[in-house]
Amino acid sequence: MATRILVVDDEAPIREMICFVLEQQGYHPVEAESYNQALTLLCEPLPDLVLLDWMLPGGSGIQLIKQMKREALLRDIPVMMLTARGEEEDRVRGLDVGADDYITKPFSPKELVARIKAMMRRASPMKVEEVITINGLSLDPSSHRIIADELVLDLGPTEFKLLHFFMTHPERVYSREQLLNHVWGTNVYVEDRTVDVHIRRLRKALECSGHDKMVQTVRGTGYRFSSRY
Repeated sequence: MATRILVVDDEAPIREMICFVLEQQGYHPVEAESYNQALTLLCEPLPDLVLLDWMLPGGSGIQLIKQMKREALLRDIPVMMLTARGEEEDRVRGLDVGADDYITKPFSPKELVARIKAMMRRASPMKVEEVITINGLSLDPSSHRIIADELVLDLGPTEFKLLHFFMTHPERVYSREQLLNHVWGTNVYVEDRTVDVHIRRLRKALECSGHDKMVQTVRGTGYRFSSRY
């Protein structure tokens, strides 16, 4: 079955261009022109990915992401924001509320397709099935479940993959560029600042059990996952 992608934008020419590009790549695009229509189309069949504009009739892309994060069935669907709001504070805000990527208009179809492919790789199940356990923190790739001292944690797809990489490569320091290559993939147009945002979200998810201390900042170098703190 073709990957279903919900395209949410109030400008018909932009939706048509995006949908044409997606169809050429073998995807199944579905269009929404407003906040309320997007909410309706988020119901089953669930999309595999959402391409989302910031400003929409009836609401905003930020509001839609927040609504998705409140719904158990929707919170793990990857979201890519496509917007003319290109200021750094806008990008950071979009990533902070739960967007997995952020593209500023105008963008090239090639870049869009490359980022979509990278996001779908990140959202796909892990190839390694073994449960990994470090200091009471367990990650099960097959069930996509994180358990910290018997407490089940809720992580988004990017944070899950980031934690999976850290737990399979403990006690080593990785730069932001190295983490981008390993977790996001090579030839993907993602800014270094994106790593910081997802690290912050990962730490927040681990705070309740105290395991956030295992995700350590190495000043001037990058990040390390360590049981020694």
